[in-house]
Amino acid sequence: MQVVKNKDSVPGLRERKKQATRAALAEAAVRLAAEHGAENVTVEAISSAAGVSARTFFNYFDSHDDAFLMVDPAVGERVRRAVREAPAALPVLDVLREAFAAELADVEERHEIWSLRAKVFQRSPYLLVRGLGAHMAEEQELAAAVAERLGGGPDEPVGLYPRLVAAVATTAIRASIEDWVQRTPDVAFIDVFREAFEHLGSGLVAPAADSPDV
Repeated sequence: MQVVKNKDSVPGLRERKKQATRAALAEAAVRLAAEHGAENVTVEAISSAAGVSARTFFNYFDSHDDAFLMVDPAVGERVRRAVREAPAALPVLDVLREAFAAELADVEERHEIWSLRAKVFQRSPYLLVRGLGAHMAEEQELAAAVAERLGGGPDEPVGLYPRLVAAVATTAIRASIEDWVQRTPDVAFIDVFREAFEHLGSGLVAPAADSPDV
């Protein structure tokens, strides 16, 4: 299996520090929200728990609610770059799978946080709506990158196929995370994630009745 990489796939020290700060803020937000409720958690409390200033918080998030969504624009940019730059012979679904797999490498270490985030969203349904909007925006940009990879011009309308590919790929990620967090910790996320893409690649043929996927 070929892994899609590009010259920017390994971030530099400065970028890693920024990623670590953003992750620390998001983790602090989720932990505090799981304990007190998202509506009762302030930017100041999140920043203090992460060891940074409230001013620093707004270098990473536009608003209080954004910290709970765990959506990083830089990730989307790297995925779209990988989609555009991957070898032309690779199927687009394989390109997306490997690009996302590279970005989701740390999910395995954050099982507790993803589980807590699910509980936070259950208690605060308005965050689901906000998260849906953020993910839809990312999905539309990904569809444009897929269209460009397939030969479309940057100013041309995005067709049905790129939209569908982007939609099913991002939905596969969400379904993989949701399935993984409810399983026992000894199940590797990457195995669940790749299984999801195998289902997509097979045309979503229904599994056998005794399969754990049913």
